[in-house]
Amino acid sequence: MLQHITPTPGGDVGAKLAMIDAGNSEAWSPSSYIRYALGRTTLDYLFITNADQDHMSDLRGLNQAGLTVDTLIRNPSYTGATFKAIKRGSGPLTGDAEWYAGACDSFNVTPDLPFNQGMNGITCDLFYNPFPSFVDTNNLSLVVFIRFGGGTFLFPGDLERDGWLALLKRPEFCARLSEVDVLMASHHGRRNGFCEEVFSICQPQAVVISDKPIVHDTQLTLPDYRAVVRDSGVIVRNTMKRRHVLTTRRDGWINFDVDVTGTFYIDTECAG
Repeated sequence: MLQHITPTPGGDVGAKLAMIDAGNSEAWSPSSYIRYALGRTTLDYLFITNADQDHMSDLRGLNQAGLTVDTLIRNPSYTGATFKAIKRGSGPLTGDAEWYAGACDSFNVTPDLPFNQGMNGITCDLFYNPFPSFVDTNNLSLVVFIRFGGGTFLFPGDLERDGWLALLKRPEFCARLSEVDVLMASHHGRRNGFCEEVFSICQPQAVVISDKPIVHDTQLTLPDYRAVVRDSGVIVRNTMKRRHVLTTRRDGWINFDVDVTGTFYIDTECAG
């Protein structure tokens, strides 16, 4: 799942730019978009929520496009060597995974301008389970709460049930969870990313699922997520349809336009 976060409308080239994950497809890549559509040569903040290929398949593309990453934000509890050992259990590392492993050991200096100071009112809260309490990349996901003007968006990576339950033991995590307006479904909406206990605390206005056409049983959780969304759901601005769960499979790209009050407006690529 990919988000561009800019503090001014239109992605002003003078503003700071942040991205959550670096996945690409045959038709679109964040590196090309940032370099050629936005005209940027610097990505100020890059969050990696999950250290699997689908979340970072364009990492090398950033370099190839001539983009500099200033700050990498990830689960800091494991080293590059540990990451390599985890990934080699399922086969050789990709070039993007090699890039990330190196970055784990080289991006360890406190940034000159931390995210919460550099994004003109956009802030983040970060949570993660530490290695070696968990030794799989899904439950080592970085959980990112993005907040602006009172609106809160939650990106939990590919966190699975056991990882959710561990974080639910932390009062500060539960406090942030109670504020969520939009949830990006964990693990692309797969069953193992759904944790019923989360929704005794979290009652979002909408859920977004980044999925593919009928793959990995992602569609099986649609009724579950529909049931936990607040009754009113949200209105998609370009279709004027009321929705509770949006998916990239059905809606294409999904854009959230957030104003300084935290009110957000949703536009989608497809009529849905």
